[in-house]
Amino acid sequence: MSDLYCVFGNPIAHSRSPAIHAAFAAATGEDMHYEARQAPIEGFAAAVAEFVAGGGMGANVTVPFKEEACRLSDRLSGRAARAGAVNTLVFGAGEIFGDNTDGAGLLRDITANLGFPLAGRRILLLGAGGAARGVIAPLLAGEPAALHIANRSADKALRLAELFSDIAPVAAGSFAELAGKSFDLVINATSASLSGESLPLPGGLYAPGALAYDMMYGKGETPFLQLARRQGAAHCADGLGMLVEQAAEAFFVWRGRRPQTAPLLAELRRQISP
Repeated sequence: MSDLYCVFGNPIAHSRSPAIHAAFAAATGEDMHYEARQAPIEGFAAAVAEFVAGGGMGANVTVPFKEEACRLSDRLSGRAARAGAVNTLVFGAGEIFGDNTDGAGLLRDITANLGFPLAGRRILLLGAGGAARGVIAPLLAGEPAALHIANRSADKALRLAELFSDIAPVAAGSFAELAGKSFDLVINATSASLSGESLPLPGGLYAPGALAYDMMYGKGETPFLQLARRQGAAHCADGLGMLVEQAAEAFFVWRGRRPQTAPLLAELRRQISP
């Protein structure tokens, strides 16, 4: 019987994770079955317990359960503890181990796939929710010249910046306070693109050669990337590469093997091309 894995979320029908992990398993010869499971909003812990009782060995966790998965874990990796959120669970030895592969996936996509090193760059991170929190420590590990967090609510951005101030100084404020500042890399970690919203960002944000990166993806460019192109971003990228790379990192956590991502990413890109 194949080893059993899944992804928990609500909603979850749209998830590409089953197809991604099926491709990874086929490419590496790993005998595993991976499925999507929708957990009730108030029933995540019970859904996990049921999955483990049925032989589940590991799981991914997506919206809206990442913080609850952190609380449910008996033991956390350093990066999950830092993020305060878990997207990868390992079940075994009577405990739940929680990890977070989002930051590793983002960095690998930006630095390896897109060839954009972080060292010495000025980075703007838009949003102060769970998606942003999960990538701040990995971004700082890339030794940028500066990291600035901007959010509709400046207070939330300032509180988030303070949480990571022991690693390096992190600036923060509202979107309006970005006027007059420019950056080499602007990352959208808000959910605005999911609802088709455009963020109220001032012009002049993009320095020469700058990269605009949206953690979201879809058919065609997101509203954030459309605005970035109009405002002068030299390069634009969506979050499909991050999705594949964080999945590859989770696969490595579970199976000890790191699958090749380029062929799968190219196929997924072909599938969503407008």
